[in-house]
Amino acid sequence: MNKALLDTDIFSEILKGKNRNLIAKAIAYHVFFGYYTISVITVIEIIKGYHKIGRESHIQKFLSGISHIELLTLNLKSSEIAGRIYADLERAGQPIGYADPMIAAIALHYDLVLVTGNISHYQRIKHLGYDLRMNNWYE
Repeated sequence: MNKALLDTDIFSEILKGKNRNLIAKAIAYHVFFGYYTISVITVIEIIKGYHKIGRESHIQKFLSGISHIELLTLNLKSSEIAGRIYADLERAGQPIGYADPMIAAIALHYDLVLVTGNISHYQRIKHLGYDLRMNNWYE
């Protein structure tokens, strides 16, 4: 099993606990590694979602519940990669916003498999020549 960076959609599903197939894969991963790895971008996206619908108590529960996870940030190298990805996508006429290029860059920089259900966005990055490895736990 390869170490992975969980995309926001996957980590959100883990928090909800409803998709049995995905949860089984998440449990197996957690048993093997002992923790999950997410990015600061995922934290931003989840807090944004809760705050937007007025679920402040969910934000506090979320923040206190992630103390046992590995949280990766953008550093100089991953920021450079993200900027290049974003520019390459724009040049190709296939922009996907800011979050996904940053998450992809973190996965690339740390040589992690990106676990996502949003394969179509990240496939655009892969088609540009970036060696982004992906796994879809929804399948």
